[in-house]
Amino acid sequence: MDKFRYSSYAQEVIFAPGAIAQVSDAVERFGWQRLLLCTNNSMQVNRNVDLLRSALGDRLVATFDRVQPHVQDIQVDQVLGLALEHEIEAVIGLGGGSPIGMAKAVSYALEPSIPIIAIPTTYAGSEMTAVYGITHSQENPPRKVTVNDSKIVPKLVIYDPELTLDLPPEMTASTGINALAHCIEALYSVTRHPFSTAAAIQGVTYISNSLLSCYQNGKNLEARTEMLMGAHLAGLSLAFVSMGLHHGLCHVLGGTANVPHGIANSIILPHAIRFNADVTAPQLLPVAEAMGISFIGSSPQLVMEAMAQKISELIAQMNLPQRLRDAGVDLKESDLPALAQLAFQNRTVQNNPKPITEPAQIETLLRAAW
Repeated sequence: MDKFRYSSYAQEVIFAPGAIAQVSDAVERFGWQRLLLCTNNSMQVNRNVDLLRSALGDRLVATFDRVQPHVQDIQVDQVLGLALEHEIEAVIGLGGGSPIGMAKAVSYALEPSIPIIAIPTTYAGSEMTAVYGITHSQENPPRKVTVNDSKIVPKLVIYDPELTLDLPPEMTASTGINALAHCIEALYSVTRHPFSTAAAIQGVTYISNSLLSCYQNGKNLEARTEMLMGAHLAGLSLAFVSMGLHHGLCHVLGGTANVPHGIANSIILPHAIRFNADVTAPQLLPVAEAMGISFIGSSPQLVMEAMAQKISELIAQMNLPQRLRDAGVDLKESDLPALAQLAFQNRTVQNNPKPITEPAQIETLLRAAW
């Protein structure tokens, strides 16, 4: 890592329990008067939308609360119509990666683009990045395509750990593993640099300390705060580097087979670690250390196997699926060759630090995960 290059972004980040109350002052500083909210029904049920509406008052002029997973192209058109109708000046994403991704998609589609406010309530990390995925639902099979552009980085990010206290255990677990995967891929990214590495290592430490506690007791504000800090650092480490096989494959599983992104991460992560181990072990040793795995008398390869096993055990403790056949979607073993072929064509997969020269390599990994 004696040569590196990255772009950073102008963002205001506010992190504090109760920070949702500060959104009005922040919006006023920016001078935004007409805001559109992108969210989903769970944010209505747990009253987070009410909190935001109280804080913003008349400035919240439109709400779309039916965002589906994986940012569907049809819904983007619907929300874009709302934005144009109400002459929106900024768009808010409240919730997980899909509502924030929807806000990005709408901003990107407008000319000129409008600023984005991200208020994450999961650990997905989308709030820190210049990328979103959009599912082209009319294609056969449906295909999730990533868009990367600096103009869709959220201008204002509000982290309020209190908004995560109602996050269900499965969503806590799956998006938490997603955050861990961000750190791991950032550490061995082909475009890694000292800043992304430092953020990723500290992110792993926070996540390792707090994720299981958050799963076991969702109302533990101290654990929730530490976990959200880890997710912030995971998103930050992800923001400035390219991902590899793990994330590219998860996007294919989501966009084509409709596997929820966090569940895909949980299933694929140990297998991706093993696949890349002979190339990436030196970069991932700090992860093993943060997870309490001893190096003494072990080769780097053995340490990677121990780490993959420990992550599998954590996933099992949180009752997440560990096999694609258990992902709860209509996916058959006979689909795996076609998925491998799609993944092989995926730009993110081709950024993997261990070269992937044929779809058969990916199919072998998918069969191990089946």
